[in-house]
Amino acid sequence: MSLFGDGLDAAVQKAFTRPAPKSAPAQMRYLVKQLKGTKQVAQMLRISQRTVERYVKDQIKKPRPDLAARLEREVKARWQPQIRAKAREKAATTGGIIIDTRARIGYIAPVGTTDDARLRHLTVALPPQYAARLFDAQQQGATDQRLQEIAAEALKEVYFQDGGRRAGSLEEVRFTDIEHIEFDL
Repeated sequence: MSLFGDGLDAAVQKAFTRPAPKSAPAQMRYLVKQLKGTKQVAQMLRISQRTVERYVKDQIKKPRPDLAARLEREVKARWQPQIRAKAREKAATTGGIIIDTRARIGYIAPVGTTDDARLRHLTVALPPQYAARLFDAQQQGATDQRLQEIAAEALKEVYFQDGGRRAGSLEEVRFTDIEHIEFDL
């Protein structure tokens, strides 16, 4: 499970204009249509082709919990790709992204300053360039650690340094022990 990657996906999914299919047969029909065949869906979901065909014909309606989770994840990953792209583009060019987190946040600063990491709950609007960096890194398959580093850089710039108006000697922000993180566009 990717905390940052899943959070970014959830933020983009809020922009959907129609709900994704909810029932297993409807989800299976959607995937068959998208992947152009039952064989490809069966390979992707690691089930038999005959099982896929039975879902498509409404002969099976209730999947096992692990299959239901895979099915829902795959449908949401493919649902409304143009809406998803527009939402990312808007966040990366004009809107920015809002990060709401509760985590242990500290920083490295010159000697004589209080730099102990402490638990903070922050809700910060990040400018579009950081939204673009987060989405670009996610698209390129960056690890959760890399996404966390980008978010820490953004918090350093926006929250601690206030766009260069204070804490100019701040070197690095440590962003650890994340209890909660949520993104919004």
